[in-house]
Amino acid sequence: MTGRKFAHWLVMIGAALLAAACATTVPSTSVQQPLTATPAPRKDVPPTDGAIYSAYSARPLFEDRRARFVGDTITINIAEKTSASKASENSTSRSQSLAASIPSVVGLPFKTLQGTKVSASDANTFDGKGSDTSANDFTGTLTVTVIKVYANGNLLVSGEKQIGLKEGEEFVRFSGVVNPTTITAANTVQSTQVADARMEYKANGFLNSATVMGWLGKFFLNVLPF
Repeated sequence: MTGRKFAHWLVMIGAALLAAACATTVPSTSVQQPLTATPAPRKDVPPTDGAIYSAYSARPLFEDRRARFVGDTITINIAEKTSASKASENSTSRSQSLAASIPSVVGLPFKTLQGTKVSASDANTFDGKGSDTSANDFTGTLTVTVIKVYANGNLLVSGEKQIGLKEGEEFVRFSGVVNPTTITAANTVQSTQVADARMEYKANGFLNSATVMGWLGKFFLNVLPF
């Protein structure tokens, strides 16, 4: 390979590495997909062309704007506080002793061993203590979209809030099953009333990447026996 081709390959590799470094990586998620849904036409209502009144989006006059269709939005008040503590203590003790002697008997062979005393002792003690304490506080507000309506009327909701900062981007995600009876008149619901709730707060950028172990370090951590 000539020097010119080698320099060309170096430039291409450098450009690829620079593009990979500048590309925005979206953190993986475990919430329900998709994160949003568009409203679907109502099949139970025939279309009415040319009228001001649209049966597809119409609601009763005295009905509030609570979410109940696919594509409707609902505000989740995230107020999660959890704390847990665990303590354990184990103690065991074991001791053994053994003593033996050879008496002096007339006519017994190996007279040189007569009168010998043998003793042995063994002691084993174990004392272990452990404690674990954790506390989490997650508060905020996020508006999500109804992505599915179950046969019993419950709503599967999912949504994401993306915040762009100078150092990177932050992602707040939420999904779960909402019972319509828990929705307030302001079209809000507490996160503690959502079933199968999944909440995430993740970020990308160089600050977040600096705290993540590289793939080579993970490889050696898995193969090294110490």
